[in-house]
Order: sequence, then C-alpha cells, then structure tokens
Amino acid sequence: MTFKQSDALARVQPSATLAVTQKARDLKARGVDVISLGAGEPDFDTPDHVKQAAIEAIKAGKTKYTAVDGIPELKAAIVAKFERENGLNYSAAQVSVAPGGKPIIYNALVATLNPGDEVLFPAPYWVSYPEMVRLCGGEPKVIRAGIETGFKITPAQLEAAITPRTKWFIFNSPSNPTGAGYTSEEIRGLTDVLLRHPQVMIMTDDMYEHIVYDGYEFATVAQVEPRLYDRTLTTNGVSKAFAMTGWRIGYAAGPEGLIAAMRKVISQTTSNACSISQWAAVAALEGPMDFIKDRNTAFKRRRDLVLADINAADGLTAPTPEGAFYIFAECSGWIGKTTPDAVKLETDIDVCNALLGEQAVAAVPGTAFGGSPCFRISYATDDASLKEAGMRIKRFAENLS
Repeated sequence: MTFKQSDALARVQPSATLAVTQKARDLKARGVDVISLGAGEPDFDTPDHVKQAAIEAIKAGKTKYTAVDGIPELKAAIVAKFERENGLNYSAAQVSVAPGGKPIIYNALVATLNPGDEVLFPAPYWVSYPEMVRLCGGEPKVIRAGIETGFKITPAQLEAAITPRTKWFIFNSPSNPTGAGYTSEEIRGLTDVLLRHPQVMIMTDDMYEHIVYDGYEFATVAQVEPRLYDRTLTTNGVSKAFAMTGWRIGYAAGPEGLIAAMRKVISQTTSNACSISQWAAVAALEGPMDFIKDRNTAFKRRRDLVLADINAADGLTAPTPEGAFYIFAECSGWIGKTTPDAVKLETDIDVCNALLGEQAVAAVPGTAFGGSPCFRISYATDDASLKEAGMRIKRFAENLS
C-alpha cells in the first residue's frame, strides 16, 4: 500500500530551522567543523533553582496526570506574572498551559479557524505561523516589512490588509527572525487600527519579552490598549528567558471562552504538559530573575560582534535588533554572484547552501521566514564560535565573483 498524506498536510512545509539544524548535526557527525547558527535556543543552562524544583517534584511523586491545561500552582504563578510584569489582570480560568509555545498557538488556531478565515502577521515571520494556519484550514496573509523600516509594519499597512474574512492578527515582538522590537508608541498605532475592526482577534507572541537591549522597553498589546483585552490572547513561555527549551512549557491568557475551547482541544490531543516541567516552571516564574540581566549582557556583546562582521562583509547589511538573539542579514548584494565552487547564487537558499558547503557555517534562508533575499543567524552560542563564523562569512563574501 502506498502512503498518501492528507490534503491538509500537503499544504504544509517542514520547519526550515529544524532542517538546517539537523543538516549541521549530520555534517558534524561526519567530522566537518560546522558552526551551527540555525537553532533558536539559548546556550545557557537552566537555572539551578529551577532544576532543583524539578528534582523535588520527582522526589515528592508529582509524576501523575494533571489538569489538562495546567496545575493550579502554575496557573497562579502565570496570573501573578502577568499582573506583576505586564499590568494585566487574569483569573486562573483565563490561563492555558501546553507542552510548548507551538501547541499554545496551534490550539488557539484550531479552536477558532474555519475554512477561508484569514490570519494576518508581519513578514518576516516565525516559520511556523503560516504552516499552522494552513493545517487548521485557514489562509495565511502576510504584511511585508522591509529592512528600510527595521522590519516593522506600519498602521497603514495593517489597515490595508484587514478584510471581512480576517479572524486573527498575530504579533511577535521582539521578533523571530529579525529581533525587531516595537515601542509602545508603535504598538499604539497598530491598536488604533485594530479597534476599528472588532471581528479581528489578536494573538501576541511574547516569547522574547525578557531578551532586550539598549534600554528597549517591552510592551504587549492588551497592556498598551486595554480596550482590546477581551479579544487578545497573550502568549508566552519559559523556553527562551529561562533556557528551558527542552522542558516544553508554553502558556497564554485571554478570553475565558477561548481558553475553554483550547482546553477542549488539549483534552483530545496532547493532554497535560509534563508534570515535572510544570513544577519547574512555577519555580522559574516565582523565583529570582537577576540572572537574565547577566545573560542579556552576554547576548548584547554577541549581537554587536556578529552585527559588526555582517555589516563589514561586502554585499551584506542588517539593522540593529532591539531584542531576541537573531540577526536577519539582507544579502541582495550576493545574488547573481558565483562562488569558487562555481555555484551561482540565485536565491537566499542558494546562499545558505553554499555558505554551509564552502565555509561550514549553517544559517537559515530568509525565504523560510517570508523575507527574501536574507538569512537568519542565531547568536545564542559562544563568542569564539561567533568570531570564527564572522571570519568565514567575510571570507565567503571576498571569494564571490
């Protein structure tokens, strides 16, 4: 019998970031000195007090099924976090916990989308947004932001993109893949537009809330415009700020009816997130956060190191990110050129393949993020590797003809 995938899955592309990371792993396994700048994962360890909380949870036998969308203690910690850090007041009934940020977003989409519903988001975008929308039967619709605006959309662009079929607007700041962070004033311009379109729900992806630089102050939509509170799902997680990617805990707060619908999805799909991870997340949200400042100092140093090398390489340019740990390099100056191995660079996919093949530097093509011709570099790795990668990228540029 020949396997035939579903029509829904046929509309979806696999994750480009995971593909690049796996390709780099395979080359390393064959002895190639690859510098992998593809994965969006902090190289720091999970804080000790968080790990200890998980150990104590195991010792206490907290290893059974939990409520499908989160233990009461974690929901209480999330409620307190939103009030303390964002000035947002929620009840436990308005909170959902899932095994990662991806399931949170997917659960909200599958609980609300009907065929033909449109979901708007700025491009460049996180690779999973359009694919999850397609899996849920919706239609992704992008609003393109270029390097000339620092990869940020304008209120006029948002206004022009909204139609009667628009169900959601997904907003990610600071952004993966660009690191662009919107100010409160810039968010206000977008919320003024959204107030005029009551059929549009808003989903904020705040995963990089705490990874910010140069005095940038994070703000989220419902905080900036309280009149949008009742139609905003504010999503977050512990993966990035607390270096807990493998623990798989994402969370969100929003309208109680939406949270109940998401609970129904969870009850028939993943069920609860790992019980041990939930107790670790309680410790993360309730514990000390002074370590974040030191880690951001390291991230900023790495950002500046990579940015200097990118902007010094002939044919590349990149704006300074306000947050996250990515550089989104515009590489139009390389398109049309040829490598020493006689590879003509016609797309950013060609660029990344050649960069990996000829200089053993793994980056993700901007095409995967709806931003071409560009490529994304993650600087969530050690300084020595970043310095070597910068030298290789500049050497790659010098060898083009």
